[in-house]
Amino acid sequence: MATVDDPRTAPMTPECRRNGKAGPRRWRWTAKQYRQLDQMGFFEDHHVELINGELIELTTNPPHDTAVSVTADALEAAFGPEYAVREEKTLDLGRRYQPHPDVAVVAGSQLDYSTKHPTTAVLLVEVCESSLRYDRVIKAHRYAHAGIADYWIVNLIDRQLEVYRNPEPDPERPGRFRYADVTIVPTDGHARPLARPEAVIAVIDLLPLRG
Repeated sequence: MATVDDPRTAPMTPECRRNGKAGPRRWRWTAKQYRQLDQMGFFEDHHVELINGELIELTTNPPHDTAVSVTADALEAAFGPEYAVREEKTLDLGRRYQPHPDVAVVAGSQLDYSTKHPTTAVLLVEVCESSLRYDRVIKAHRYAHAGIADYWIVNLIDRQLEVYRNPEPDPERPGRFRYADVTIVPTDGHARPLARPEAVIAVIDLLPLRG
């Protein structure tokens, strides 16, 4: 059910280039195949997302789960009934990207997404500890490419909030995207969502208690 990379973009070894033959290619899944696997119960109780055609299993721990819950609570209070706050649910970003951001704030109500996943969000939040580099690089690239204007990382290691804004093509890496503005907000600081600038959210309210 997986599909092979496009031959025009698949990596080739030097030997294959010299011989004019295609080299080893990575097999990647499509969103349709990913959903079929899920419906078949292939993932069972595993939390799996699709990133660049690869199946990525997500793991959590009590501090992470707590941070996700309190972040969702804070954002629900800040955004009100005009927006839905979704926890670890699918965001449809295309044929090979079906991420499960820890928290997503989307326009409308929960019922608006009864038959289809949202394709954008006014705010995405990832809570990270061991996945810090992954969320800063891989997730940030894809979210910037999708035009997500407001991306937050709740950094459990340094107990701070990282706010990423102004998505743009990366001038130093053709084909890649980045956020031009990154702001670090300390534990005792506050942040205002772009879509709700009148709301003031305390960083401490997004963090679990210290162990």
